[in-house]
Amino acid sequence: MKAEDALCAGVRLVHADSMNLAEPADQRLMDWSALSRGRGSCGERRCLCAADGTEIVHFHGDCEAEVHLTRPLIAKLQPVLRRSSAVALSPASDWVAVRLEVSSDIDLLATLVSAALLGADRLSTATSACTPPDLCGHGARCA
Repeated sequence: MKAEDALCAGVRLVHADSMNLAEPADQRLMDWSALSRGRGSCGERRCLCAADGTEIVHFHGDCEAEVHLTRPLIAKLQPVLRRSSAVALSPASDWVAVRLEVSSDIDLLATLVSAALLGADRLSTATSACTPPDLCGHGARCA
């Protein structure tokens, strides 16, 4: 295996041509009328928000996205999420990381974004609200 073939691969092998899957994932989700462009509270520029301003998904680099789910929804989906090699769960967090390594990971991301949008228990807090890009300065990258 060549080094460039495993750039974002982790445990899965991917071809170098499919390295930047964040861009097509972002474009696909931007077509959804329920999402609009914003700036994440962490400063991430590629952020999509719900109509109420709640940050739903943001992208880190070319091969990772984070989806804002509720803890009850994460608990409900946890058995399935833990079986996916593309998903990383953080204890006590409303965010689920999705590694974008193969095209089916975009489908997984879209499914999780859909669940986030449908989450009736979603709370809009200061730390999860998007800031319109023209109203905020350059923030630090999410940790």
